[in-house]
Amino acid sequence: MRVGAFVLAAQFPGQGQGEALHRAVRSTEEAERAGLDSVWLAEHHFVPYGVCPSAVTLAALLLGRTRRIGVGTAVSVLSSTHPVALGEQAALLHLTAEGRFTLGVGRGGPWMDLEVFGGGLEAYEQGFPEALDLLLRWLREPSVGAAGERYRFREVPVVPRPGEALRLGADGVPGTAGVTNAPGAAQAPPVLVACTSPGTVRLAAQRGLPMLLGMHCGDEEKASMTGLWRREARAAGHSPEAVAEAAACHVSVGVAQLGDTAAEATEALTKAMPGWLREGLDAHRTVDGRARTVRDPLEYTEMLCRLHPVGPAQLCADRLARTAEVTGISRFALLVEGTGDLAATEANVQRLGSDVLPLLS
Repeated sequence: MRVGAFVLAAQFPGQGQGEALHRAVRSTEEAERAGLDSVWLAEHHFVPYGVCPSAVTLAALLLGRTRRIGVGTAVSVLSSTHPVALGEQAALLHLTAEGRFTLGVGRGGPWMDLEVFGGGLEAYEQGFPEALDLLLRWLREPSVGAAGERYRFREVPVVPRPGEALRLGADGVPGTAGVTNAPGAAQAPPVLVACTSPGTVRLAAQRGLPMLLGMHCGDEEKASMTGLWRREARAAGHSPEAVAEAAACHVSVGVAQLGDTAAEATEALTKAMPGWLREGLDAHRTVDGRARTVRDPLEYTEMLCRLHPVGPAQLCADRLARTAEVTGISRFALLVEGTGDLAATEANVQRLGSDVLPLLS
């Protein structure tokens, strides 16, 4: 299994925005020291639920601060971002970080982002497939033009091209015969799609892209989505080998909180998360005034504690193993900052690495 941290840069009640971002950076550095596989960064606008407005920008900083760990976006929102601009940034990070960057993208929500950034409701309701396809072409082709409903432009060269990785010779001199610095650096950066509905599952499957599945889903629901994805991918003509390779890259998002007992770990989260969720989720404003269904923050926190690795190390390892067995997903992005406290978050990451990872090996 490949276990990573999910970093929201959440602003808990009474905290400043800089404090939340500082915790996000420190969590990533601690995750690398703890031996975690990856860190996944969320992106939000205008709300304290998460104060990182550009996951690729924060990813650039964290790739520079680390040397081994993978860094991915979970997710960059295509409805309010030009896919070519995002593709250029992804290629730049992919090349300069020697293949350690993964681009997760999503449709987003019907939020005020659409008004502020000019995409409008149509970009959210209808524009995601066109934006995704343009992004994929940018990451795979030497030059790209567009003649779609939303994006229209003459053909332009792709610069930098993701395949133009620096090649080093045996003497370490650039440009001489040799191999690329990292195995993934000579290809396009990996792309994953956040899937919350059968429609986005089918979209990802038809393009052969792995999925990011959210923390609100239980194992059975995620298993249903991976089953639908596999059927749709095969129906779209992808080979069994390609389907298996992409399926191995699905990521399950969850929550992790280590404690000496399940009750202790649950209490740590139920004391802190409901206040954050209440302020953060209430701050979302829909662009068209549509009614929203808002979860009860305490009930939602308690549900997350039941679904995910919250408790002593063996319980956490067992829950991760069960998710892998039921869903077939062996990659995890686990929210580690649920207490909102920097020292507690760092200790949580340390225990995830020292106590849980050995039980999964």
